[in-house]
Amino acid sequence: REMYQEIDLDKIDIHAEPPIEEPARQYYFMAKCRKWVKGFEQKHGRLPKSCVVNMGCQMNARDSEKLTGILRKIGYCQSDSEEADFVIYNTCTVRENANNKVYGRLGYLNGMQKKNPDMLIGLCGCMMQEPSVVEKIKESYSFVNLIFGTHNLFQFAELLFCAMEKHSSAQKKKADMTIEIWEDTDQIVENLPNKRKYFFKSGVNIMFGCNNFCSYCIVPYVRGRERSRRPEEILREIEALAADGVVEVMLLGQNVNSYGKNLETPMTFAQLLREAENIDGIERIRFMTSHPKDLSDELIETMKQSKKICRHLHLPLQSGSSKILKKMNRNYTKEQYLALVEKLRNAIPDIAVTTDIIVGFPGETEEDFEETMDVVRKVQYDSAFTFIYSKRTGTPAASMEDQIPEELVKKRFDRLLKEVQQIASAKAGRYTGSVQKVLIEQVNEQDAHLVTGRMSNNSIVHLPGTKERIGTIADVRLTECRGFYYLGEVVG
Repeated sequence: REMYQEIDLDKIDIHAEPPIEEPARQYYFMAKCRKWVKGFEQKHGRLPKSCVVNMGCQMNARDSEKLTGILRKIGYCQSDSEEADFVIYNTCTVRENANNKVYGRLGYLNGMQKKNPDMLIGLCGCMMQEPSVVEKIKESYSFVNLIFGTHNLFQFAELLFCAMEKHSSAQKKKADMTIEIWEDTDQIVENLPNKRKYFFKSGVNIMFGCNNFCSYCIVPYVRGRERSRRPEEILREIEALAADGVVEVMLLGQNVNSYGKNLETPMTFAQLLREAENIDGIERIRFMTSHPKDLSDELIETMKQSKKICRHLHLPLQSGSSKILKKMNRNYTKEQYLALVEKLRNAIPDIAVTTDIIVGFPGETEEDFEETMDVVRKVQYDSAFTFIYSKRTGTPAASMEDQIPEELVKKRFDRLLKEVQQIASAKAGRYTGSVQKVLIEQVNEQDAHLVTGRMSNNSIVHLPGTKERIGTIADVRLTECRGFYYLGEVVG
């Protein structure tokens, strides 16, 4: 499904000077790109294929939908294969092994480009915000055509046209790369095309960037400072999604709880949620990620009263040791976190709480690790994403002393994982026999006679059905729990 299709590229005068204002400027360059695509079609007797490869978080996934929407608008056929005429990697840089994965894939693309001289290769996303990365690509991967970062993703059509022109005009050299990296921006460009992956649910960016500067995290350096979209733009987008058949939205931000602080007329995240709940057609509202230090009583009360906000909260802990939390610059203590969860569960007893935990942060002692285990036992998480600490160049934690030996970290990680899984498994079957509303999301990957969906609390359910049920919300009796998922049957 696509949005913002009211602009006809064929009616844009591509011989005139490009507009200065956005997004009109980008539609002008979409029209220019479309002319290039038509030339490709005349030469090859087919439309060019494009492949957008997302390598990051849900914020990245939403950005990739925008890239795909622009490519479709200018005439590219979408492909899931990297054997395409234009391949762009939307990169992640949270961990250094993500960078290495990109370098490995670029070597593969180089061979493909030699077989297809008209092939274009692009890189964007968080990894491109690191100057050392861009220098390495310029020196070692000079066949790449296009590089841009997170702050000027809206310029994609303009930059792609520049890369097209360079590639068409002469034999490609290092100097022919199109590179545009911004260090930061306060600009948010609305009303660009996007192509959703799902017709029944969609992510909606409500803010960009992060102001928290956790000592292990590169995100504020590559995504920039917090900037919130205007509420009227967010609500207009959700209304358009609802009109197009979307029943569930996921509100996205690095820290959604701090939404609205930089607006001319400040608005809290809880207020935004209440406005979104009033939109007809939207049946479910999810959001991520929540920072514990900004989770307000107002938000908890809004979730309690809501009929649409899902009974699931992802609340990253990272460590149960107040000492380590201070080194991480998380701005809360173990005791404050536990009090917050208690307040949340008192208000919403059926809420599922999930988390992120890092094992082996610099200076973590056995006592610190046991503090984390203590929080895990007290909170009883429904599930947890557990990570072994990995040095991230450019963050304060990377230069801290007392880095923990790998062997010791691995042992602690295994203990934590076992504890988390035992708790989650014990909790998983508590809804067996009950009837729950389930959003059917896809045909089951292992059994074509089954479909798979999610409950409000994010639990997975498999049940008999066909693809015609995808996108509907069904009343499902949960007949059996098998560890981390349920089997069920539609009631009525």
